[in-house]
Amino acid sequence: MTVESTAARSRPRDGGGGTDGSTEQTTTGKDTGTTKRRTGGKTTASGAAGRAKSTGAARKGAAKKTASGRAGSRGTAAKSGNTDTPGHHDEFGGPDMVQLLTPEGERVEHPDYAIDLDADELRGLYRDMVLTRRFDAEATSLQRQGELGLWPSLLGQEAAQIGSARALRDDDYVFPTYREHGVAWCRGVDPAQLLGMFRGVNNGGWDPNGNNFHLYTIVIGSQTLHATGYAMGVAKDGAESAVVAYFGDGASSQGDVAEAFTYSAVYNAPVIFFCQNNQWAISEPTEKQTRVPLYQRAAGYGFPGVRVDGNDVLAVLAVTRAAVERARTGGGPMLVEAFTYRMGAHTTSDDPTRYRSDDERLAWESRDPLLRLRTHLEREGLMDADALAAVEEESDALGRRVREAIRTMPDPDTMAIFENVYADGHALVDEERAQFAAYLASFEDTHGEGN
Repeated sequence: MTVESTAARSRPRDGGGGTDGSTEQTTTGKDTGTTKRRTGGKTTASGAAGRAKSTGAARKGAAKKTASGRAGSRGTAAKSGNTDTPGHHDEFGGPDMVQLLTPEGERVEHPDYAIDLDADELRGLYRDMVLTRRFDAEATSLQRQGELGLWPSLLGQEAAQIGSARALRDDDYVFPTYREHGVAWCRGVDPAQLLGMFRGVNNGGWDPNGNNFHLYTIVIGSQTLHATGYAMGVAKDGAESAVVAYFGDGASSQGDVAEAFTYSAVYNAPVIFFCQNNQWAISEPTEKQTRVPLYQRAAGYGFPGVRVDGNDVLAVLAVTRAAVERARTGGGPMLVEAFTYRMGAHTTSDDPTRYRSDDERLAWESRDPLLRLRTHLEREGLMDADALAAVEEESDALGRRVREAIRTMPDPDTMAIFENVYADGHALVDEERAQFAAYLASFEDTHGEGN
């Protein structure tokens, strides 16, 4: 069974997914989950499938231990017992967190954020998350094998990325950080192009204007200013499109983010600040970064903020849709805090066991975004064993394609570094190019003399 991705009809694309993982990850496709891209094919349910058994007990035990995270989740909004007082942060989101799908896969309603998706759209969201997870896992394994210099895993954040990205139109513009692999997938960026950057053979590999998806930004928080400036230009042009800036909870402490908030509010820029609060800025927990919940910061700048369950793809989709529609119609900026969790390491050079507990990780694994949606789909009879097997098959195919792409990726032209420094050329760059060419040629001469 081929599961078609949400909005597949509007933009044919290709994309990718990943594995389970903390520091040491291996990719089998069985424990990772998958979902198919817009160009057709099937989707593999790997991660969610394997995880359903491995975290079943953790779901029951940890969910009871953290009952505050679900108190009231069957009502109009998820209640967790968070008092939202300075210095107090409940691990599962607090009473203001928007939730439409409980960790047990039960559908609930919210008075401000309604959503009505058909079966194909729901299956498409699942496929997107599964394939994204599989690609992410494959990249982690490739880094462990020396094929990539570094990799920042998104494990656990699939719902936040897929839900928000699927709320966008083609004419909206995205400014990512360096972990938005799921957003890149939804915008049609080939996973091999992402791998090329972390392999060191290109500086991004895609045309930002071809996908309305800017290049990855390594400098923490600077993309929020880029997005704000772009959004101000969109407003001056009279275009009815929105701009989205992705950043993490750690980046929210950067001055660039504060400046972006100020400018966007003053100029009523059509920009959505999408913060993926995954609880850890490398080894620094959120409570060491802020005295109030992150979404409440928006009020001080004069625009609204909302906290959404970042592991609930339906809630993220609904909230982001409302935010971008508000931006398109002149409502100005909005801050969306997706309350989620980074289940793996910050990057492959990090060891999260040095600063966080296994109990914390297990509690969040019981809220796995893929498992949550899969449980709902199975309960409603929207995905059967054949459909899940199709997702698994597509996941395996994606893993093979990504692995083959990275191992056959050619090295860049050595002299290409000089080509795009200035649009019309520059005397100093020309001189440096000639010096470097002579330097490289000296090795060839030495080699020849030795023979």
